[in-house]
Amino acid sequence: MGPKRGVAMLRVDVKPDLLRWARERCGRGMDALKRRFPSLEAWERGEARPTLKQIERFAKATYAPVGFLFLMEPPEEAIPIPDFRAGTNRYAGHPSPNLLDTIYVCQQRQEWYRDYALSLGQEALDFVGSAQTQGAVEATASAIRRRLGFDVQQRAEMRTWEDALRHFVEQADALGILVMRNSIVLNNNHRHLDPAEFRGFAMADPLAPLVFLNAADTKAAQMFTLAHELAHIWLGQSALSDAQASSEPDHQIERWCNRVAAELLVPLDVLRREYRNSAELQPEMARLARRFKVSTLVILRRIRDVGGLTDRELREVYDAELERLCAIPRRGGGDFYLTQRARVGTRFARALVTSTLEGRTLYRDAFRMLGFSKDSVFRELGRELGVWR
Repeated sequence: MGPKRGVAMLRVDVKPDLLRWARERCGRGMDALKRRFPSLEAWERGEARPTLKQIERFAKATYAPVGFLFLMEPPEEAIPIPDFRAGTNRYAGHPSPNLLDTIYVCQQRQEWYRDYALSLGQEALDFVGSAQTQGAVEATASAIRRRLGFDVQQRAEMRTWEDALRHFVEQADALGILVMRNSIVLNNNHRHLDPAEFRGFAMADPLAPLVFLNAADTKAAQMFTLAHELAHIWLGQSALSDAQASSEPDHQIERWCNRVAAELLVPLDVLRREYRNSAELQPEMARLARRFKVSTLVILRRIRDVGGLTDRELREVYDAELERLCAIPRRGGGDFYLTQRARVGTRFARALVTSTLEGRTLYRDAFRMLGFSKDSVFRELGRELGVWR
């Protein structure tokens, strides 16, 4: 008598188009998936049917909700916040599951924090939505700088770009903005975020404004992205961005946010005093980048803004500098708990751990939003945050 055919051996009908959609959506090639699913080509041709267990494993491998694979046709997935990326972005209209899942988890965190803030009687943050694109760029940048305490001279005295970025993030966090930095989805080291797809996004909310930075980008580039997304928060406008210092986007809001970001990081009146027009460009832009702790790409844009480069010269030198920066190897590693705090933000992490230890939030929900499931890790994170002894 042969083995019993249980649920694991149940063959299911899945339309080949759905299997193809999931494979292409996740960005993994047929060869990579065939190693785990040898019959995949036959499934896609409709010549064989997978078991229920195989479909569940395939959904997990392609980061697709298993229920989607039983639809009549592939779904059209829309990005749930306004997409202001450039029309030349190769991902336009085809968001990766890594991007979508990152936005979804940030929406869950924001919703949780909004409820938490309401339970504490927190008042709306008056700076959210306080600016308009018709307003002067310099005045908005000055207002942001004043509220943050974002002192240019203090930044110049910092030793590294990492120090400057950390301080910038801490200032935004102290003001009430949830700032999250990650290069992967939650804590999954197999799901990398691509800066070519997006550099960051802002989710405006009067109680829980949130900014996410793609930490796969350089530290200096993240400085510009954070400044750009803060401009979105001041507008009260949620947005997905691929902001670059040199670009003049077609979208009016993106152009305005780029200009505010550049002025916030490198005020023109300060640059006019600092910029030495007679110096050679390469050493001068490197000196100014160290002075303001921003990318050399931002400095090139501002040199153009003070008349040191024409638009054509900017395009030429910018492309060469971008190629040089992309060739520089990135450093990895670091303290796990510092990394975890950066991934979810200090303000959010402290609130979530406190609420969970007080019994107001389920451990299951806390673990889901943090992206890990070990109680020991949770408690150690609480100790690092100063809310658990």
